[in-house]
Amino acid sequence: MQPLPPPSITLTIAGSDSSGGAGIQADLKTFAAHRCYGASVVTALTAQNTVGVTGIHAPPPAFVRAQLDAVTDDLEVAAAKTGMLVDAAIINAVVDGLQAAWRRRLFALVVDPVLIAKSGHALLADDAVDTMLARLIPMATLVTPNLPEAARLVGFDVVSHDDAVRAGRALLARGAGAALIKGGHGDGVDVVDVLVLADGVVDVRSQRLTTRHTHGTGCTLSAAICARLALGAGLIDAVDGAVAYVHQAIARAPGFGAGHGPLHHLHPFDDITPHVGMTTT
Repeated sequence: MQPLPPPSITLTIAGSDSSGGAGIQADLKTFAAHRCYGASVVTALTAQNTVGVTGIHAPPPAFVRAQLDAVTDDLEVAAAKTGMLVDAAIINAVVDGLQAAWRRRLFALVVDPVLIAKSGHALLADDAVDTMLARLIPMATLVTPNLPEAARLVGFDVVSHDDAVRAGRALLARGAGAALIKGGHGDGVDVVDVLVLADGVVDVRSQRLTTRHTHGTGCTLSAAICARLALGAGLIDAVDGAVAYVHQAIARAPGFGAGHGPLHHLHPFDDITPHVGMTTT
């Protein structure tokens, strides 16, 4: 029997979700579901659950940079993603650290511009948006805002398909390699995620599920895209496969919590035959 190749290394630069449904916890589970090795840089500690966020504690920016340097100095990262970045100082620390890492080894970067939690709690300082646009967005292989996030980034309402295309092109004009304007906050039988590329537009459709179990969907989608890029997929295939993965994770959600419940990140392992010696009930 041939040994399996070593897993690709994926990196999440994001906040911690104490309830495990979003942030680095969701990212690491998503990486594992794709058989990638996940490393992490913690940008914030949050006290939160499915109902809301009750507290945020951010480490000093220098310590965020120290984590990023420690990982990228030693591990051959194949792809990375960013999530919650708190404020301008932490964004600057992350950008500086990524630029230093890229001098050693270039890797794909998915930027999930996390601005507001499902509960409505602000997760990025208002004055940090300009820093994100000026410094982080130009580094992105792909930026993945939902409709409200896209509107905040580009300065106009993003409601229709044409709006999404216009917003995506505005983000490309800011330097992003591509933009995925997510349609989960929209209406209609299908969720339409609009992938805007330098040479065209691709609509990625999935059936809209009526459920309250959507905590961490944005984190999970960006992590799944990151993992698929690390495994060598092209951008369109990575997005298409990640959307299908998240759809199943929502459909198979475990039903935890009284609010916006978490997804079932490890659903690809549901049908794995147990090893000899394992017992099932």
